[in-house]
Amino acid sequence: MLLKRTVLLVASSLAIASAALAAPATVRAPSATPPEFPTILYGAAYYHEYMPTDRLDKDVAMIKAAGFNVVRLGESTWSLWEPENGRFEYAWMDRVIDAMGKAGIKVIMGTPTYSLPAWMARQHPEILARKSNGVRNNYGMRQNMNTDAPAYRFYAERLIRRIVARYKDNPAVIGWQVDNETSSYGASNDDVFVGFQRYLEKKFDTPENLSKAWFLNYWGQDLHSWADLPTADGAQSTGYKLEWSRWSQMRVTDFLSWQSALVRENASPRQFVTHDFAGAMHADVNEGAVAAALDVAGVNIYHWSPQEQYDGAQQTLQADFTRALKRGNFLVIETNAQTTDWSSSFQYPPYDGQFREDVYTHLSNGANMVEYWHWASIHANQETYWKGVLSHDMEPNRAYAEMSRTGHELQKIGPRLANLKLRSDVAILWSRDSLNALNDMPFAKDSQWGGGGSKADYGSLVRQLHRSLYDLNVSADFVFPEAQDFSAYKVLIVPSLYVADDALLARINDYVRKGGRVLMTFKSGFTNENTAVRWTMAPGPLREALGFHYQEFSNLAQPLKLKDDPYKTGGENTVRHWAEFLQLDTAKALAYYDHPFFGRWPAITSNQYGAGKVVYEGTYLSDKLQTEVVRSVLQEAGLTGPDQQLPAKVRARSGVNSFGRAVHYYFNYSGEEVSFNYRHQGGSNLLTSGRIGSNDKVTLAPWDLAIIEESAK
Repeated sequence: MLLKRTVLLVASSLAIASAALAAPATVRAPSATPPEFPTILYGAAYYHEYMPTDRLDKDVAMIKAAGFNVVRLGESTWSLWEPENGRFEYAWMDRVIDAMGKAGIKVIMGTPTYSLPAWMARQHPEILARKSNGVRNNYGMRQNMNTDAPAYRFYAERLIRRIVARYKDNPAVIGWQVDNETSSYGASNDDVFVGFQRYLEKKFDTPENLSKAWFLNYWGQDLHSWADLPTADGAQSTGYKLEWSRWSQMRVTDFLSWQSALVRENASPRQFVTHDFAGAMHADVNEGAVAAALDVAGVNIYHWSPQEQYDGAQQTLQADFTRALKRGNFLVIETNAQTTDWSSSFQYPPYDGQFREDVYTHLSNGANMVEYWHWASIHANQETYWKGVLSHDMEPNRAYAEMSRTGHELQKIGPRLANLKLRSDVAILWSRDSLNALNDMPFAKDSQWGGGGSKADYGSLVRQLHRSLYDLNVSADFVFPEAQDFSAYKVLIVPSLYVADDALLARINDYVRKGGRVLMTFKSGFTNENTAVRWTMAPGPLREALGFHYQEFSNLAQPLKLKDDPYKTGGENTVRHWAEFLQLDTAKALAYYDHPFFGRWPAITSNQYGAGKVVYEGTYLSDKLQTEVVRSVLQEAGLTGPDQQLPAKVRARSGVNSFGRAVHYYFNYSGEEVSFNYRHQGGSNLLTSGRIGSNDKVTLAPWDLAIIEESAK
């Protein structure tokens, strides 16, 4: 019955879609590498349609006066573009774009497909997403649709074609953002399930092959007909859950690739195509696959560490990940303006200096654009307290003044900062499959641990390892399981690689054998690509490179200390949550548990394998302990120097600009003045135009920074 109902539903929707325009012509391919920009783009999302009064001229004048040179428009209001089915309105947007163009302000247009108009939901309720628990979304919130629904695709295509064609020749419009913060929305509608079944048929060929891969003999759930495939609603199979997560990612990739091709077909070749990922490292979005369909990756980087906690770490983590998607520069399409949250319970406005410092933090990480969300605070509805550059009174304020200072600085030095190329000797191997599988089978029953109530899971481990590198002023790239070669890096960090096929593990082994250094953590190599636990002694194919084996593991009911405090971390000489009973083959123990039972097994090991070395953590370390282990690995790899001697609150980032000059950023993420000696080749401070020589003293005021461009050699 399910298949029959689905066929009828899809056929009904396709009857509507049959009126669609002709199939796409040959479409310009996405840029293999991100385009370069002549200067930094700096601005905000602008929604004149949200304003309680008509103040377009005043807003444009204020935007220009602030030194802003770009705005994002149009992605949020399908109901204005198409107030009724088939009736299109453009004048409201023409006026805004014309005003921006006359003021010399560039425009990035958004396709308005992430929030349905009311008429569409009424006429086609099948467009609303059905969750895997059987609950169908109601109309009201955004991002409540099944993006695969043929009726939805028909209406979206019809509108996108018209909007893009209208503004393709407008010189003010420099690019297009497809959709907005897209995910799978948890959709498991009948057509989504049928698509999943067809995907499985292609991947596994027969239901018997699938049953074997997923061990469906368990509870007698093996399949002999594709018609018997159950829906995802009650799935217990770890293989099913992992494959469903992959299917959800593929749906997002297909949708955004479809939109990107559609825009590119109708846009001018001079206009780029981007998308704004909602932060980084999602479970149901394969950002790398989506980025392949874009000219330049975009991301919305919000930070939740205001005031005294502000330190640039969250911004850098998300930027490093986004930079990896196309191996180059990216756009920050949304970031904090003043305060954030969907209520008034998280209102922590930045301190003086932090508005400006935040912009340069993004630029130091390779961003070519920083846009605030948004220009003016909204006076009602869900995001009332997600404040913009202007507060609800829409008058100049403290934020506007500091942003104006930044905007005028960028008018002068933006060309020296654009297209910054960062080079890292360290990479973090990030596995979305491991993220999803460990979310399904967590290693920590109690999700609260240590400082701040953070979750102990795959994501927290990745954040901890990246934070250790960040605190040590060592830049990092992200690499992904499909990477065929890690040899560009001196150190590869591998957090809990729980899901991996033999080929990936072989590439890691080969990297070490040829001289690479790896820092790897517990649960790596534990399951195969179908998230089935390997039926060879742990750690399976990694055993020779790691130099140990084990058969047992344990959760830790309470933190344990390491014997003799081997990394001199004092009160943070602790480990938590998980312990593998490692039995040494060729590896050497670097640390043992200080415990009458667990003390017979090492907590941290080191093994020489070929020309390289692996350091392995069989447990979850405290933050400080993790940082010291990372430091020791970096020191052995020869990756420490002057930047690791900087004051505790100073962070450094370096790259090469479009003029071939090395550029060094130094940030004081504290409320106290700090000083240090500059250790690189002499040059000039771009923010002050002052000269600085090697070993000269640099003093940074609270929440201030220096940007030093080296002189030509």
